[in-house]
Amino acid sequence: MSTPRSAGMMTTPASDFVLTLSCPDKPGIVHAVAAFLLEWGCNTVESQQFSDRETATFFMRVQFEPLDHPDLEVDVLRRAFAGLAASLGMSWRLESAARRQRVLIMVSRFGHCLNDLLFRASSGALRVEIAAVVSNHTDLAALAEYHHVPFHHIPVTPATKPEAEATLLDLVSELQVDLVVLARYMQILSGDLCQRLAGRVINIHHSMLPSFTGARPYHQAHARGVKLVGATAHYVTAELDEGPIIEQEVARVDHSMTTDDVIAVGRDIECLALARAVHWHTESRVLLHGRRTVVFQ
Repeated sequence: MSTPRSAGMMTTPASDFVLTLSCPDKPGIVHAVAAFLLEWGCNTVESQQFSDRETATFFMRVQFEPLDHPDLEVDVLRRAFAGLAASLGMSWRLESAARRQRVLIMVSRFGHCLNDLLFRASSGALRVEIAAVVSNHTDLAALAEYHHVPFHHIPVTPATKPEAEATLLDLVSELQVDLVVLARYMQILSGDLCQRLAGRVINIHHSMLPSFTGARPYHQAHARGVKLVGATAHYVTAELDEGPIIEQEVARVDHSMTTDDVIAVGRDIECLALARAVHWHTESRVLLHGRRTVVFQ
């Protein structure tokens, strides 16, 4: 198992906080944030920033520990930071670094990404809580049961799709789900559902050149003799497979490989790209920037 690349794989003290922000770029933003943390007796553990000169937009992620007030509550800090954030036009989030995000995984019949995520979560490589597995088939119920994760069968047909999506939304609310992961879920989400869960759904799909659409893409790729296969993890939008990209992975293949060999390589890199995307998102390392993302690894 490959490990997602990030400093966040280290043990996180329960008292740490993570602040992420974006705002119009101007001098003094870093100084203002540092002064706020100093005022509250906080020590910076990790800080990353990026200034997009094309759009004059500034992005920042800061992880810090409250030295003077070890029992400081996140709501208190949020109220205190709100004034500074408003004065600089920030879009921001402030979270406890120790809180594990609750993840709901959706899958159809291909279980490789589900199996990988469940193992990473159970082994601690992903610091998340898997709240449930949802599928439009029952094939992978036993895998979820093996990992002691609740399994929900929500069948989908063209006629029942609105009802199925309503059931899913109820489940997301009931289980207090932070992130939905489409781990080879072979159904297209409606535009309404994409909008209601905007920025909270990650998908994985193959990415090869030439591009192969429709059924059996790896078979098509093998028949055309491709030399590279890839996988793309991205946020889900109403535009099919065109949401902001979080991570991509590629691998070389050659003429000696069978179709099954190419499929195996493709599945491996799908698992890796998806695991990295989930890891970075749940550690507050991904900031949306229009149709793009800023990823602080």
